[in-house]
Amino acid sequence: MQTQLELARAGKITEQINTVAQKEGLAPELIRSRVAKGEIVIANHPLRPQQKVVGIGTGLRTKVNASIGTSSDICDINMEVRKARIAEQEGADTLMELSAAGDFAAIRQAVLAATNLPVGTVPLYQAFKETTAQYANPGKLDPEYLFDLIEQQLADGISFMAIHCGINQYTIERLRKQGYRYGGLVSKGGTFMVAWMDINGKENPLYEQFDRVCGLMKKYDAILSLGNGIRAGAIHDSHDRAQMAEMIINCELAELGREMGCQMMVEGPGHVPLDEIAGNIMLEKRMSGNAPYYVLGPLPLDSGAGYDHITAAIGAANSSRHGADLVCYITPAEHLALPDENDVREGVRATRLAVRVGDIAKYPERRENEKAAAMARRDMRWHDLEQHLLFPEIAKEVRQQRMPEKSDTCTMCGDFCAMKKGTEVFQEDIAGDKLVSTT
Repeated sequence: MQTQLELARAGKITEQINTVAQKEGLAPELIRSRVAKGEIVIANHPLRPQQKVVGIGTGLRTKVNASIGTSSDICDINMEVRKARIAEQEGADTLMELSAAGDFAAIRQAVLAATNLPVGTVPLYQAFKETTAQYANPGKLDPEYLFDLIEQQLADGISFMAIHCGINQYTIERLRKQGYRYGGLVSKGGTFMVAWMDINGKENPLYEQFDRVCGLMKKYDAILSLGNGIRAGAIHDSHDRAQMAEMIINCELAELGREMGCQMMVEGPGHVPLDEIAGNIMLEKRMSGNAPYYVLGPLPLDSGAGYDHITAAIGAANSSRHGADLVCYITPAEHLALPDENDVREGVRATRLAVRVGDIAKYPERRENEKAAAMARRDMRWHDLEQHLLFPEIAKEVRQQRMPEKSDTCTMCGDFCAMKKGTEVFQEDIAGDKLVSTT
């Protein structure tokens, strides 16, 4: 089976390319050319015909990923299924199933059955957890078992995988020589791979056998998302030598993977001060040949726990603005606890809001919806306003709970309404596209 990348290079406009073009309002040939260059990837799985087709990359709407999954403290498969459904209902574009406890295959298959979203995983989680359960030592991980597990998850219907290929002995040496870190290591898969390499005195098998990883991904036309296992978990570690070493390797691997016909994404941090976000994205785009960039947040602050969905939304808006292509949400529970259903809901909403802010800055031609919303608000056309809101049901509920005495105002101002008075004064002067069309 040829991948979307290989088909695009052969000049073929696939059904999936047509679907992405239609969703984005762009020409199919433009999408094809960018897929061929590796600037756009398409989440698509041949064994999940019901799965939504999602394009990620240059010129497209910034996509939102929601992550779910169990832990050793809270392992409830039914709750994870509910969280998956909520993520899709709230408008997430992709879903990552990141369980670290329980029956991994059963949880994964239940989540895949519960949603039509493209689903991703981090195969190192299951590999290290099951190895530890069997041997009481994650250092006993057999690389052959890891590769078998990658294929097993792909065969189940996984469309993209965060695989930590960019960690190697050189990266680890940078950590040692810089005196470790303020915020330590925060990637579970990445940290356990570092520990495996340290225990065994060997190179990362995912780096050594990168062509084998790409071969497995190509077999199912899955996207290889190059995980950032050395990402900064504190703004004071942002862009240190260890993070940059992994980023350089990942960008190089993205190029090599594309040459092999594999769809590639690069993953980014992490915790990044606001003033460094634009530079981070510029570096990834420049070094990777404009490969799609999948960022976690990022969080531009380390002291926002309890409201880190807002902290991350600030980072996400800036990331989207400067060229990030897929943003993983952060929930209010980040750094504190396993997210529950409501955390998932709030995380998706905050991130969708953030990337909309970034997108209309990145693509000024997409601001027409905001103009229409503003005019409806100006003219007190409440029903029309709802049609242009990201969260119309929430807005409707709030208004109905606090209905004003006069239906053409709101209880914020009542009869002391600036909008109403301004329109009365300038009614005869409204002209051009400031007039509301009656057709």
